Amino acid sequence: MCLLLSRIIQANGGSPPLTYKKFLHVLSVLGEPEKPCRDVSAEDFLRCPTPADPELAYGVPSLADLGLEVQSETPWPGGETHALQRLHTHFQSQGWVSSFSKPRTVPNSLLPSTTALSPYLSLGCLSVRTFYHRLSSVYAQSKNHSLPPVSLQGQVLWREFFYTVASATPNFTKMEGNPICLQIHWYHEPESLEKWRTARTGFPWIDAIMTQLRQEGWIHHLARHAVACFLTRGDLWISWEEGMKVFEEFLLDADYSLNAGNWMWLSASAFFHKYTRIFCPVRFGRRTDPQGQYLRKYLPVLKNFPSQYIYEPWKAPKDVQLSAGCIIGKDYPCPMVCHTEASQRNLGLMRQVRTEQQKTAELTRDVTDDPMEAGLKRELQEEEELLEGAEPRSRSKRLSGSADHKSRPSSWTLETVRLSEDVT
Repeated sequence: MCLLLSRIIQANGGSPPLTYKKFLHVLSVLGEPEKPCRDVSAEDFLRCPTPADPELAYGVPSLADLGLEVQSETPWPGGETHALQRLHTHFQSQGWVSSFSKPRTVPNSLLPSTTALSPYLSLGCLSVRTFYHRLSSVYAQSKNHSLPPVSLQGQVLWREFFYTVASATPNFTKMEGNPICLQIHWYHEPESLEKWRTARTGFPWIDAIMTQLRQEGWIHHLARHAVACFLTRGDLWISWEEGMKVFEEFLLDADYSLNAGNWMWLSASAFFHKYTRIFCPVRFGRRTDPQGQYLRKYLPVLKNFPSQYIYEPWKAPKDVQLSAGCIIGKDYPCPMVCHTEASQRNLGLMRQVRTEQQKTAELTRDVTDDPMEAGLKRELQEEEELLEGAEPRSRSKRLSGSADHKSRPSSWTLETVRLSEDVT
């Protein structure tokens, strides 16, 4: 971990800070995390006796050695060497690192639009302190940079935030017995859950994401938002615990604390309170990939559909479906729900739950908004519009590379405490 959780909890009066804003305030008091241990040198190895043939003694067998068929090359080769190479490659572009804003990355790009280092951090191939302090070095050489929660530094701190809350919250990965989680009567529909799990919802954007998850073990954070919202409060009203189990099964970067924390967030069971924002399973993906290249890659059954219909193939005339070689309802399923009806029904259910359990909801919500948050909220409007599939407004000057952008501190300080909690 980047930070000592016990110090954070002690500094917060013996309990974990339950909002990101409060978490940053505690960190501003504690200061920077310790630096990582020094790298192992060649001299260290000279003092370590090894077998005559270390590869024979300690070599890791290949999948072929284990009798497993390799269907495709993985985009995530393991090990510290590859992790450090990927870190070095990303950090060579200081401008990209300094201006990184998570809401502005693309969820359906054919190659990751983020660092994609989460599997390496989760599995211990990359030291989080190494990542943090190398990032700080880049910030120190930059005249300006983005800030938490949307910056690269902010992403690491989200990790530490959920670690901290999970370490001191009973039953953190469950709804029942979890004091910060809303108690919701979710539907028990195994058939609907299985359709979602196996990419057969009839919504191409959702099914493409779930296909990528199963094939590659990684999906963009906004793609995770989309499928999680669809399963829970958006369309199917199925428990976040079921989604958490699926992510734990398939994600290379699955993590006890982050997985549960983000599922509570995305289902509006804790942490996230603007529950009226519901992802549209059609407009959301189409906004950043209007030609549907992402869908064509992960759902080849739809690859011949015109862009006009690829996000809603059930609306295509029969002759278009025949020409595309895909009949909806036969070769690809019809939508399993009417999104408009389901989302409106679920919105009413969630409103009732939050009214009845207001005290629980308030536990993970900051009491007031600080006026100084206004500037950052304008910048986060881009993601808020993306949630609802709306057309984007003009970008803020600070994150658009405008020359009048002023320098800001790279670390968490009292200045960076006044931030919105609305973006994961």
